[in-house]
Amino acid sequence: MGEVIDFPRPDRRERARGKTLCTSGFHRWKVVTERKFDVKQGKLVTVLRCERCGKEQTKLL
Repeated sequence: MGEVIDFPRPDRRERARGKTLCTSGFHRWKVVTERKFDVKQGKLVTVLRCERCGKEQTKLL
């Protein structure tokens, strides 16, 4: 039988760093100012990106 290797357990803060909040739907949205105009729709849009997980959301103006 092979040897059992003990891996160091991650810190409590490192384990749940924003993952539980975002999966529950509580994102931390921040406005992205790189893109303000949607070429396909021809309208002004506001792009929001979650600071924790990186998910993007768009809103039409």
